[in-house]
Amino acid sequence: MEFLINTYMAEIIAVSTIAIFMAILPGADFVMVTRTSIYNGRFSGLYMSLGMCLSVCIHASYSIAGLAVVVANSPWLFSAIKYLGAAYLIYISWQLLTTRESLNKDKGNPTTQMSPFMALRLGFTCNLLNPKTAIFFLSIFTQVVSIDTPLIMQVSYGLIIMLAHFVWYSGVVLLLSHPSILPRFNRQKQKIDKVAGFVLMLIAIKLSLVSYV
Repeated sequence: MEFLINTYMAEIIAVSTIAIFMAILPGADFVMVTRTSIYNGRFSGLYMSLGMCLSVCIHASYSIAGLAVVVANSPWLFSAIKYLGAAYLIYISWQLLTTRESLNKDKGNPTTQMSPFMALRLGFTCNLLNPKTAIFFLSIFTQVVSIDTPLIMQVSYGLIIMLAHFVWYSGVVLLLSHPSILPRFNRQKQKIDKVAGFVLMLIAIKLSLVSYV
């Protein structure tokens, strides 16, 4: 294993660096985790983060299986995935923009309950259908990772990417759900909904215009 690490150190560094920046850059996943942490509390946010990481496993699996190369060389298939993901983001943003919730009158319970399964499912679906994530994996496994890279190293890259996402989003959840910070957001929930919906709409439109080369 040490020999493999030394041999593929350049790929490890490249994948790790890109994974960290990819996790940190704001996108649809960040918007959903932020809103869930504020609205539904710490545990819902953590379950959503876990769902996103499980979805990362799916992206890594089809990339390792070689489907990333197929998609990259099939414009119509890439377009179908891209527009499907953009449509899902638009659907979520429309819900946020049109849903009218009354302000929570229970001061002792400022967050709305969400089941762990629902939070996990939303996080999984959001990341799975996120065109940004698909483009990221297409780039990693067709331009950074060599076709001769052993399977065990490719699996390790998937785990690195998953870990980077979970650490970042878990940190965001813990920060936003902190008792000294959360009350400030609770007073602005309706505004946060509108901003989140608008940002998701812009992200969806932008991603639908992206072409992969």
